[in-house]
Amino acid sequence: MSSCGIMSCTMIFLSLIIAIVGLVGNAIVIWLLGFQMCRNAFSVYILNLAGADFLFIGFQIGYCFDIIFDIYTIPIKLPLFFIVVLNFAYLCGLSILSAVSIERCLCVMRPFWYRCQRPRHTSAVICTMLWVLSLVLSLSEGKECGFLPGTNFSDWCKTIDLIITSWLIVLFVVLLMSSLALVITIFCGLHRIPVTRLYVVIVFTVLFFLLFGLPYGIYWFLLVWADTFYYVFPCGFLPVTIFLSCVNSCANPIIYFLVGSVRHRRFQRKSLKLLLQQAMQDTPETEEYVEMGSLGRSREVNSLQGTESCFDQA
Repeated sequence: MSSCGIMSCTMIFLSLIIAIVGLVGNAIVIWLLGFQMCRNAFSVYILNLAGADFLFIGFQIGYCFDIIFDIYTIPIKLPLFFIVVLNFAYLCGLSILSAVSIERCLCVMRPFWYRCQRPRHTSAVICTMLWVLSLVLSLSEGKECGFLPGTNFSDWCKTIDLIITSWLIVLFVVLLMSSLALVITIFCGLHRIPVTRLYVVIVFTVLFFLLFGLPYGIYWFLLVWADTFYYVFPCGFLPVTIFLSCVNSCANPIIYFLVGSVRHRRFQRKSLKLLLQQAMQDTPETEEYVEMGSLGRSREVNSLQGTESCFDQA
């Protein structure tokens, strides 16, 4: 086997391991936010983002097995609609992440206007619209590019991919600008805004997507059409994008639980439910931590569950 083949196999096997870990992590987040915790506006976004990541990783595992079977010449071939589902989950995840960043930016920059003008079920409505839009774009691509059963490649395939690429560029610019505005407002604004766990979660989630999630979209919707691209990267960029995308989807649950476990710059061992609640917390840490037996623990739990912020309503 050539060096390129060894590298590709290594990346695929690593992607498979990371994807399995990410599948479990996102399943835990979905279970806790969907059935064990009271949801607010921000947690609704996180729940939908975890759902998109779970769907993406699940089919990415299948895609990895397809490549492994092909490497070992095992006569098993997965259907092409796997690509449609992967692109659907990817588009939805990026769209939801951009919506989170925009809402948080508005909440910080225009808090009073945002509290009064924001409708109660904005998060749920926006997530539903983003799921539908992502589904329409991915199905259009699947139909015109021959990924769906009974369809063939047509001249509209490249046009649809250019439309999706334009949408990705818009989302990328919005995500980057809103995140920068959020950071600048927090650290350089006229009024000092305390850094909460919620800010840390958003910043790290966006950062990980820009580093690990973005190459997948660049490859599938832009570079795949460049004839000279395969001469520049003779070993193939596909295994790399699969690996990076799996790292991105796996990282989000780890970010939530790690951020939730830090209190006063120390890691604490608590239940996953409580760690996730603390990661959603939108109030700064205080030094008044009461440890008075069951009374102290009750006060801490009540403070987490009764936190009021810009995201108190879903």
